[in-house]
Amino acid sequence: MEPTTQKIIDDLLAAAEEHDAAQADRLDRWRVLEPDAGRLVWFLAQTLAARNIVEIGTSRGVSTLWLADAARSTGGHVLTLDVDSEAQDAARQSVRAAGLAEQVTFRRGDGGTALADLADGSVDLLFLDAERPEYPGWWPHPKRVLRPGGFIAIDNVLSHPDEVRPFLGLIAADPDLTAATFAVGKGLHAAVLLPR
Repeated sequence: MEPTTQKIIDDLLAAAEEHDAAQADRLDRWRVLEPDAGRLVWFLAQTLAARNIVEIGTSRGVSTLWLADAARSTGGHVLTLDVDSEAQDAARQSVRAAGLAEQVTFRRGDGGTALADLADGSVDLLFLDAERPEYPGWWPHPKRVLRPGGFIAIDNVLSHPDEVRPFLGLIAADPDLTAATFAVGKGLHAAVLLPR
């Protein structure tokens, strides 16, 4: 992790903690990725030498920064999608400040629609950190867009198990995918599309 990017992430995490403490409604919180989960996603992207990364759920850009920093070293690119234009604008500023603007395309829109429009086998790493109950309705696109050996990473699987259970059930039932849950942050589930 490049030190300037790490400093921006640390500052965003501190600002999010202060902001979120005053918010009763979870939808008003910034909902940023925790540091240990960020490191794991960064590590996955590096290990895969991921060149085509898709993130659904930009929020304030903490996860975007982790992914873009990895993309800088792999020669890759991040497409990040969110329905919240204000949050994406804040994320865009952080990405620019980190010198990562060339690694990221910001798009406002629905994650399921975006996945449906992506080509088969075109994604190395798909990171899902949006409204969890929507994920099953996106199936089979999260799997279809992965290249063999590519990963889906899903955040919040330990903090919101009931909301992700249907989607994790689809992954578990698919013989082409193998997966594991990691007790980092609020729980990260990673599924790899097995090469055939």
